[in-house]
Amino acid sequence: MAQNDRGILALAGGVGGAKLALGLSTVLPAEALTVAVNTADDFEHLGLSISPDLDTVMYSLAGVANPETGWGRRDESWNAMAALEQLGGETWFRLGDKDLATHIERTRRLRAGETLLTVTRTLAERLGVRCAIVPMTDDRVHTVVTTDQGELAFQDWFVARRCEPAVREVRFEGADVARANPVLLDMMGLRGVIFGPSNPFLSVAPILALPGVRAALDRTRAPRVAVTPIVGGRAIKGPAAKMLAELGHDVSALGVARYYGGLIDGFVLDQADSELKAAIERLGTKVHVVDTMMQTDEDKRRLAAATLEFVDALACRLQHS
Repeated sequence: MAQNDRGILALAGGVGGAKLALGLSTVLPAEALTVAVNTADDFEHLGLSISPDLDTVMYSLAGVANPETGWGRRDESWNAMAALEQLGGETWFRLGDKDLATHIERTRRLRAGETLLTVTRTLAERLGVRCAIVPMTDDRVHTVVTTDQGELAFQDWFVARRCEPAVREVRFEGADVARANPVLLDMMGLRGVIFGPSNPFLSVAPILALPGVRAALDRTRAPRVAVTPIVGGRAIKGPAAKMLAELGHDVSALGVARYYGGLIDGFVLDQADSELKAAIERLGTKVHVVDTMMQTDEDKRRLAAATLEFVDALACRLQHS
């Protein structure tokens, strides 16, 4: 490890963040990587505690994620959903049989009094994950989407309505009183903080909304680097491009860089958008241009390595500025 003993803190959510986290886990010692994950899309369904982003990151790092979707488990079966449908139950949020086991065990442990942090640590260890995965908070935070069809709970908008209603605002109920995980409040001594190529409004913003997190980012002397979730004006995965447009931002990597504003020192830009480098650097943010597409595990490793090299180069600049 280059500069210190505490390594990298990655902020993640969704498939993009999970892919980069996997790449980072292949080029860093396990003790040098902590992945802080959005939990504002957690909800209760069929009486079970569901943590979609935590599970996507956990399954990816465990090597058991569905390679076609990026979420859920590989080689999944759907017997429980088929039986539930036959009985007239709710099947709009589909849970595979292996995935159900995760939710059942999480729910059992939470009801027995364990925190989400300890439950996540146990489940991840059982699946063979070696680095630390931490929920952004143990407290309840819920994403609420204000749309042209009224206020909607996040999973209603995202899954049941397939992101179709136009977004007017996103807020995070409970974030103002939630207690952030300690790793998000003490970022001193880190090698770097990496904002994954996750949806900035849905996966990263809830983490930033927790009391003390933005202040910790302001205080840290570690380089803060964001990896673009937008390539060629399109989201790599999910509704990020649609939300940029509907919330009044440029539908581009430049729009994402502007959104993060003074929170980042560096921005990893895809080579397809290299013409945006100068405009982003005029914001006061250094830019590193690489191929950011992650189709294979080697792609994930390559992007992670390039991002870490950028972090270290920025660290040298910051030390001499």
